[in-house]
Amino acid sequence: MKSLARSCVFKVKPYVPGRPIAEVQRKLGLKEVIKLASNESPFPPSRRVVFAIQKALPHLNRYPEGSCYDLRGELSRRLKVASNQLIFGNGSDEIIVMGVRAFVQEGDEVVVARPSFLIYKIASQAAGARIKEVPLKNFRYDLEGMKKALTRKTKIIFIGNPDNPASTYVTHREVESFLKTVTPNVLVVLDEAYFEFVEEDDYPDSLALLKVHKNLLVTRTFSKMYGLAGLRIGYGISRPGMIGILERVREPFNVNTLAQVAAVACLKDSAYYRARLKVLKDQKQFLYENFRTMGLPFVESATNFILVRVPQAGSVIDRELLKRGIIIRDMSLWGLKNFIRVTVGTPKENQKFLRALKEIL
Repeated sequence: MKSLARSCVFKVKPYVPGRPIAEVQRKLGLKEVIKLASNESPFPPSRRVVFAIQKALPHLNRYPEGSCYDLRGELSRRLKVASNQLIFGNGSDEIIVMGVRAFVQEGDEVVVARPSFLIYKIASQAAGARIKEVPLKNFRYDLEGMKKALTRKTKIIFIGNPDNPASTYVTHREVESFLKTVTPNVLVVLDEAYFEFVEEDDYPDSLALLKVHKNLLVTRTFSKMYGLAGLRIGYGISRPGMIGILERVREPFNVNTLAQVAAVACLKDSAYYRARLKVLKDQKQFLYENFRTMGLPFVESATNFILVRVPQAGSVIDRELLKRGIIIRDMSLWGLKNFIRVTVGTPKENQKFLRALKEIL
């Protein structure tokens, strides 16, 4: 079978997801396990969302609405963009893959940061692209370095904003300046999976930038702040021409019925999510205070997770926490040997994590 596959496929290292709670319970025989590894929301969806899902259940014998009609209309009104400026995917990951599928041919170049969200590299390598990685500077994107990496073969630039795993962001002025230097035949993907968590005033107004730059694609998700990770739904925003190209490579019926109705319900229940967001922001400060007391350096985060430097290999901390029923992310896969990434959980989860971490250290 190996001889049948394209050679570029063997350059891809498969994505390794965070361990599921059920798997850890089975393998270690634990009754209580908390997961602070995958930057999911620790809170269940609101009652409004659950009711919307229940109402849709009797209709699962039918294919979903292929155009995401209701969700498209709701987002179009809220974002003040035309309905043909939106595209929907099975998570924002799929929008990223659509971009690669539509624009990258074998031998083209794709520019990414290092370390960054692994899907950028995986999708591009699978398409046969050459990956040009630009190291972060002090855990922030080096846009000047990315600018220097551009050549006539460059097809896509990926900017996670805020980024995973660094948790930092680039400002409006920085992105605006960068976009002015990029030729219109290069697609710039601004991945805003965590934008709801950002409080800073200088965070980019990506929708304003879209009015100026036709080669910009903004991706967002319902997996993080809205807590729909298990349903997989995200969306992209761009100019109608760009969306029209992406629609040509989109799989039909790619967003299931339950995901669509749940996403609409999320948007209509903003009070619930504002309250949960307040808890997460307070808990992030709580974790900061404890890391300072413990003498553990960390990156100030614009997201719902924190990158923490530990005195031992991250794999050791990961293994010891796992024995205690706590799943975090060892950052060795990203080239950060002495780092762990921890998602901000509920007050109870965070306290349990800190007690275990102090015990291990």
